[in-house]
Amino acid sequence: MLSRHQDPIAAIATAPGRGAVGIVRVSARQDLAPLIEAVCGRVLKPREASYLPFRAGNGDAIDQGLALHFPAPHSYTGEHVLELQAHGGPVVLQLLLARCLEAGAALGIRLAEPGEFTQRAFLNGKLDLAQAEAVADLIDASTEAAARSASRALAGALSGEVGALRDALIKLRMLVEATLDFPEEEIDFLQQADALGQLERLKARLAAVLDRTQQGALLREGIKVVLAGQPNVGKSSLLNALAGAELAIVTPIPGTTRDKVSQTIQIEGVPLHVSDTAGLRETEDEVERIGVARSWDAIGEADVILFLHDLTRLGRPDYEAEDASIRERLAGIPAERILQIFNKADEGSAQDLAPDALLLSAKTGTGLEALRRRLLQQVGWHATPEGLFIARERHVQALKRTNEHLALAQAVATQDPPALDLLAEELRLAHDALGEITGAFSADDLLGEIFSRFCIGK
Repeated sequence: MLSRHQDPIAAIATAPGRGAVGIVRVSARQDLAPLIEAVCGRVLKPREASYLPFRAGNGDAIDQGLALHFPAPHSYTGEHVLELQAHGGPVVLQLLLARCLEAGAALGIRLAEPGEFTQRAFLNGKLDLAQAEAVADLIDASTEAAARSASRALAGALSGEVGALRDALIKLRMLVEATLDFPEEEIDFLQQADALGQLERLKARLAAVLDRTQQGALLREGIKVVLAGQPNVGKSSLLNALAGAELAIVTPIPGTTRDKVSQTIQIEGVPLHVSDTAGLRETEDEVERIGVARSWDAIGEADVILFLHDLTRLGRPDYEAEDASIRERLAGIPAERILQIFNKADEGSAQDLAPDALLLSAKTGTGLEALRRRLLQQVGWHATPEGLFIARERHVQALKRTNEHLALAQAVATQDPPALDLLAEELRLAHDALGEITGAFSADDLLGEIFSRFCIGK
């Protein structure tokens, strides 16, 4: 993908389907005057919308609409950009795109690949990598809080935090390098400049940024929640109660749910991808057995497992034996990923349960609010969406690696005498890890992976 980034490109920049307006976008390093003259019939004033007919090769009008020319470098991509705003019918836009490819053949114009316009913006210094990713996150946002946070990241909130950390780290690296370069000096640069204090303050600031980034990653990724338990413990009723709609069929017949039913809801702006699964039990029914196998697959991938128990059946030997069998299979999953939920509180007794047991009634709604709060606590959510920036798991991992290298640097710096060469190396590695977030240090395969997930035309 990177080897072709100098080619002129064109694509339909609006979503597939019919709409009032559709946009065809062209970006090129070369002057677009020949293409503009061929399609629009005249020269366009920079950054000024012109209403005119879009011409086919034989001079006929394909459509009438607005044409805008953004000369480099004052454009989204940093290159010469032409945007044609036509009526949003699929056929019209395809004809207009084909005309741009035909008229721009001499320039070597080709169809854009997914995310290639935004990739050009990154490569030409219009956006850093974190901002470029925020473009896709803003488009894909599933909640209002996620959209607002993605907008902040696009405006440079995350990049600014990383930049401040980078500047502090560079200052510290300069002190260490100066001490290495002038070992004969009597002045102890590190002690006089309070290098250890600077390192401690840098780690504290990094911890705050990491915390906010983890919250932002929750806003983007959401939480995978799986409802698990024996048949007829109320899993489908709980899904319906959480979603506020009758999504899953609820009957007294065991084994009614045979396949996964999923719904995305939000709590305090955090997306929760909730899945109802087939009741966990031994069965001779082939279809139900497949559903149970899929239930265990979903449990293995979940961030949080809501293990439901039926209060009306507690104490029955057959029920307790089946519950024990399920617990045995769940033993390999970290306990912090499992919430024990006791359903049907409106019908059964809650005696002899642990003090922190979650009691609820999916039928009446009792205990649902407590469950929502516990779900957020379970994944570490504690911030309000306002002021957060959207983030990705790779950002979190990069910050964690930075923290690890700073911790090693601190250990080296407190030795007597300190191993300055090792200290300098750990600070360099921390600097490199930070640079991965904004793209200062990024492999080509990482860039290809990131931008390939964008939509075509963006």
